[in-house]
Amino acid sequence: MDIEKRLKEAGIIIPEVSKPIAAYLPGKRSGNLIFTSGQLPLVNGKVKYTGKLGEDLTLEDGQAAARTAVINCLAVVKSMAGSWDAVAGMVKITGLVQSAPDFFQQAQVLNGASELLQQIFGENGQHARSAIGVNALPLNAAVEIEMIAQLK
Repeated sequence: MDIEKRLKEAGIIIPEVSKPIAAYLPGKRSGNLIFTSGQLPLVNGKVKYTGKLGEDLTLEDGQAAARTAVINCLAVVKSMAGSWDAVAGMVKITGLVQSAPDFFQQAQVLNGASELLQQIFGENGQHARSAIGVNALPLNAAVEIEMIAQLK
């Protein structure tokens, strides 16, 4: 499976790893697993999607934010793995969705990330997942996603 080719076909450029906004590492390896820290929907160092889903943002905005955040997770995975050839697949993603009190579509928001991973990695992109609604996130980001990837 040629991950670079699939990324190119999908129009996705993996960015440089974002600098942490507090005292933590972007990711940590343990054995053959890479754990990313929570990644925001940052583009060129700025949060692209801000506010609460169901109040400031639509479901589609949330899905785009999740897609952007998971691309930033992939940047961490690639930087730590060295190359896509070393990546066996995805194990789990956890997504936090900044939600209005009456917004209950967190799972659908996270589909923006999950569907992208499956598009790029095929069956190896399938993963366990949690989608959690929260009151607020750092920098007023719409979503924050963390990932566990497995190396070969």
